[in-house]
Amino acid sequence: MASTSSLALSQALLTRTISQNGSENRVSVPAFSGLKATSPRTIATVRRSVSTSSHSLRPTLVCAAAVEAIETTTDSSLVDKSVNTIRFLAIDAVEKAKSGHPGLPMGCAPMSHILYDEFMRYNPKNPYWFNRDRFVLSAGHGCMLHYALLHLAGYDSVREEDLKSFRQWGSKTPGHPENFETPGVEVTTGPLGQGIANAVGLALAEKHLAARFNKPDNEIVDHYTYSILGDGCQMEGISNEVCSLAGHWGLGKLIAFYDDNHISIDGDTNIAFTESVDKRFEALGWHVIWVKNGNNGYDEIRAAIREAKAVKDKPTLIKVTTTIGYGSPNKANSYSVHGAALGEKEVEATRNNLRWPYEPFQVPEDVKSHWSRHTTEGAALEADWSAKFAAYEKKYPEEAAELISIISGELPAGWENALPTYTPESPGDATRNLSQQCLNALAKVMPGFLGGSADLASSNMTLLKAFGNFQKDTPKERNLRFGVREHGMGAICNGIALHSPGFIPYCATFFVFTDYMRAAMRISALSEAGVIYVMTHDSIGLGEDGPTHQPIEHLSSFRAMPNIMMFRPADGNETAGAYKIAVTKRKTPSVLALSRQNLPQLPGTSIESVEKGGYTVSNNSTGNKPDVILIGTGSELEIAAQAAEELRKEGKTVRVVSFVCWELFDEQSNAYKESVLPSDVSARVSIEAGSTFGWGKIVGGKGKSIGIDTFGASAPTGKLYKEFGITVEAMVDAANSLI
Repeated sequence: MASTSSLALSQALLTRTISQNGSENRVSVPAFSGLKATSPRTIATVRRSVSTSSHSLRPTLVCAAAVEAIETTTDSSLVDKSVNTIRFLAIDAVEKAKSGHPGLPMGCAPMSHILYDEFMRYNPKNPYWFNRDRFVLSAGHGCMLHYALLHLAGYDSVREEDLKSFRQWGSKTPGHPENFETPGVEVTTGPLGQGIANAVGLALAEKHLAARFNKPDNEIVDHYTYSILGDGCQMEGISNEVCSLAGHWGLGKLIAFYDDNHISIDGDTNIAFTESVDKRFEALGWHVIWVKNGNNGYDEIRAAIREAKAVKDKPTLIKVTTTIGYGSPNKANSYSVHGAALGEKEVEATRNNLRWPYEPFQVPEDVKSHWSRHTTEGAALEADWSAKFAAYEKKYPEEAAELISIISGELPAGWENALPTYTPESPGDATRNLSQQCLNALAKVMPGFLGGSADLASSNMTLLKAFGNFQKDTPKERNLRFGVREHGMGAICNGIALHSPGFIPYCATFFVFTDYMRAAMRISALSEAGVIYVMTHDSIGLGEDGPTHQPIEHLSSFRAMPNIMMFRPADGNETAGAYKIAVTKRKTPSVLALSRQNLPQLPGTSIESVEKGGYTVSNNSTGNKPDVILIGTGSELEIAAQAAEELRKEGKTVRVVSFVCWELFDEQSNAYKESVLPSDVSARVSIEAGSTFGWGKIVGGKGKSIGIDTFGASAPTGKLYKEFGITVEAMVDAANSLI
């Protein structure tokens, strides 16, 4: 019988996932799910259903206890029919929407059918079962392929009406895969190359957990990550970044299918892409297999997957040569089938060419019967795993508790007490150093806390001192060495975050180099992946390295991005407060902009106040009506506090406000906002060593903003602040001009 904690975890996990993906999502809750086993039984064998059709699946016994591949021996004519079902579901949905990408699903239907029907392990009625195999369609524009597979496999999230509402408002079948819309979709893809990068993150997470928790008598973590990527993904630089790391890390349970169809939007890829992908991946440390007939070479595809799974020490690229738009008499093997509906006449011609007599969206009964077995088999796989976990938990209770935390996302009780606190008497320090104290404190109490830097760990101050480096032969360690690969780093962390709710990945570089990884950060926000971005050297305060390394517009740009929190802490308490929020906001990524230069521990700051986003640090006024309000962030909050002292000497009443996180302040009640920034007080001055863009909504039409709206310069920090007017004197003058 599953233990009480397993039972509670099961219920909590399903509640969380259903809530996370919206109340409208159709997720059937099975009798057992997550870690729940409803009875002590162990499913020994499951007999596949046998259709009475002449194209039936021959009965096969499958042991659910240790299934390497759910392989079948299927009549080739039924496989043909199933493959064409996938093709026409995609054709019909794109045609009805008058929008979409039919070419990839038509070409990739054979490999995806073999993969989903014969090899992958999943439970359609619980898309969030922990030990499922993961699938990522990196070439996300071909998403009707994925939706068709989910529909055939029995996922409640993609029913016939969902296929018919492809790309429409409010549908579960958007124009590119979105994990927050469609249960069964692991990550959000579309920007080419992001998906394979996420897949590397998912595979890294599996390897890490397997190394930490598997035992000789119980391999409780054992699943594969599969991905399909196309020529466009291969051309994007991010794919080379992450595939280089995957080879270096030896991610043997990552298997990527390269849809080698030689067509992109502009035409044949020979106009811009003639390298040997095979040789490049071999050089990156991958095992490479070439399936020369991806159109109907089913046995070739099966053999390639078996070979890939037999290679344990490196990832595998299976290059599958296909025909884009296969079956279309006039558009196959051309760019015209890539990104537009076939058109009524060509749809009819394709139906005739492939001898497809069925109505739009119709799934033949023998195909439906064949795929229906996945509901029973998936439930058996999950039940078997749940029984394994119950035994694991009984024998290894401490490890089980840690794994439960990672699977469920339940934070350890009292974890926040590990965060350091500071007083004004504490030594001043750079917030990057204070950040390192927080990182190391959290790693001691958070089982799923891990991360690293883009070759700047000693400068970003992000090393976890109690742990070694995650490497091919030491995968249980928690320091991730990404090398100089900012874009890939961010996208890999998205994959880690979306693998299991209790993973809390962080990654780091200089703040200005978010320019290299912004696309991945935007996907973090869109896909609700709670990555923590530790960004040091946050302003001209970094000094002599000059304008190439000095961020100006970056704070404003992230404040403009939806669903991301932009923190700029001023001292130790605010840094700890930022981490407290970042850890708890699992569906929202956080960016921490941290200083290189030392800063004092300011009176009036606190961990708790950071939760408000903006709060009063000091105030000598009464009746909520100061003469002037001075507002600062980060290193400039100290300047605001000093300016306030000067103004108070002149007899002014002054309120100093820290605006550590605009997004959190926006979430507060109107009454709270009024208590901090009373509408009757128009004399407001902000100061921040960055762009003034956006500050108008804080200081109002009559206020003033002190900042930098040009590029920086190479000079010592003090000289830069003086020359750019980021000074106490400038703030006092601005305040006096408004009073």
